[in-house]
Amino acid sequence: MNRTTGVIVAMLVLLATAGADAAEQDEHGFPKLPPGMPAGYLGTSSLPDSLALLPPPPEAGSAAAARDEDARKAMTRAPDSPRWKQATSDADLHFPHGGQVFACTTGVAPDKDTTPALYRLLQRSLLDIGLSTYKAKNHYKRVRPFVAMGTASCSPGDEAMLRGDGSYPSGHAAVGWGWALLMAEIDPDNADAILQRGRDFGQSRLVCNVHWQSDVEAGRLVASAAVARLHADPGFMADLQAAKAEFAAARVAGKPALADCAAERESLR
Repeated sequence: MNRTTGVIVAMLVLLATAGADAAEQDEHGFPKLPPGMPAGYLGTSSLPDSLALLPPPPEAGSAAAARDEDARKAMTRAPDSPRWKQATSDADLHFPHGGQVFACTTGVAPDKDTTPALYRLLQRSLLDIGLSTYKAKNHYKRVRPFVAMGTASCSPGDEAMLRGDGSYPSGHAAVGWGWALLMAEIDPDNADAILQRGRDFGQSRLVCNVHWQSDVEAGRLVASAAVARLHADPGFMADLQAAKAEFAAARVAGKPALADCAAERESLR
């Protein structure tokens, strides 16, 4: 794993290979990106403030906490099940894999050579959306389900980082929902299916035992705020328009989707 790719993924789990408490923060309370890390579109002063946007996570013994536990049980799957395998795939945000979350839904697999603006849009927005979750993450430091329940996760190699990274809100769910909003704008004919896939992407975090339902829902709210703010950025809007043109051309060219689309659809039923 190269440094750039590793940090992109670890930032949602945690920045680099450190825990959230060890990550250096800027004056706005967001983790600082390491030197050489590709930037998002927004400066941290422009990112949504998740601590201001979100209520506190459910308190122990509350009805909301009971709802989280019911959702955890309902989404529990065996490690050899198709849904667990899909959740494991959804946990992997390394590019190009991470950027192809909606390939089966749209019929276009983003590629840095054939759809460079779309590829860039997904990579850079990942940082803005993911970073937007960190004020609340670092403030609440909520314990993740696999830690609280002593269960396995679908990302054993990330567990050391996950233990030190706050569960609320979910960065992965935020990114999945934010990308879904962007892809629904790029491909409005498939908007419903794209948003369903974005919803299921977030629910994969429950299957993986790394987030509670309220974490996922809070992540979606933060993502919506981040995407709204991105639309006021000229660089983002230029890439969005270019991505729409690339996507339309790729659709006309009949670019095939990924080979395992049938398995993906079956696992998410």
